[in-house]
Amino acid sequence: MTDLEQTVAKLATGRNGVVVATITGDRVEVRGTAGLDASTRFEIGSVTKVFTALTLARLAVAGVVALDEPLSDLGFTVPSRGGVPITLRHLATHTSGLPRLPTGMLLGALLHPSKPDPYAGCSSSMLEKALERTRLSAVPGRRFRYSNFGAGLLGLALSRRAGLNYEALVAREISGVLGLTATSVAGGVTQGYRKVGRPVPPWDLADLAGAGGLRSTVADLAAFVRAQWDPESELAPAVQVALGVQHRVNPFLTARLGWFSRRVKGGPAQFFHNGSTGGFGAFAGFDRERRVGVVALSDTRRSVDGAAFELLTALQSHR
Repeated sequence: MTDLEQTVAKLATGRNGVVVATITGDRVEVRGTAGLDASTRFEIGSVTKVFTALTLARLAVAGVVALDEPLSDLGFTVPSRGGVPITLRHLATHTSGLPRLPTGMLLGALLHPSKPDPYAGCSSSMLEKALERTRLSAVPGRRFRYSNFGAGLLGLALSRRAGLNYEALVAREISGVLGLTATSVAGGVTQGYRKVGRPVPPWDLADLAGAGGLRSTVADLAAFVRAQWDPESELAPAVQVALGVQHRVNPFLTARLGWFSRRVKGGPAQFFHNGSTGGFGAFAGFDRERRVGVVALSDTRRSVDGAAFELLTALQSHR
């Protein structure tokens, strides 16, 4: 049994279905369970943040925005701390000082823990009002604090600057460039499950889509991962920008623009992001130096990270 087959067998336990891909250079190998395959659409949750951040890098390379441009320059009333404004770089690296969720949303989540679609009310007006009421937890740029709120605001801000909605902007800057025909906000997905036998409805992140609203397939995400090391890709200059930004989270983890990176026992860097929604789990990771990567998507809300990291490490050892 190959490493890929072993990973799929491991992830099949406690999940309705999974699809996993290994990317080795230009070769992609896919295995799935429960009738799911490379063309099955899933909610990819926070893996969306990598698309949002790469869109930022693309627009920065084109001179449409600057990484250190204040968010206030894009039409928002923004809190500050220590006289330091929140910039687009801060939003993409989770160093803005913003909370994980829009201000006021946490109370609703606590009062209604079984709400099937917690982000559906995140309209642009709601997000702007929440931003005005927010008190930053740290001076921007100083401290890492993972923020769906910040990533969603980044997607909204870039959309405003470009004059396109988030889905159209990602299509223009990334999906259309790579031919990712199944990657979008709209469109159906396979049935998702809170746990096996417990189906749940899909999520709609409204104007917070930049934080986790994309839907995609293993085939599309494998092509996206491959583009992270392809010097001939039209996205290569933006990839260089995105992966070149670094904010040390702790001795083992570094935040880039969108991606995170870590080193295993002093070895080469693993770049990655995971994601989850009410009924889905997702992981995308790669080693740019060895040109290997892993994509794992599950139709059940249960992390796939452990097995996916093990598979990525195994691929690195073979190259």
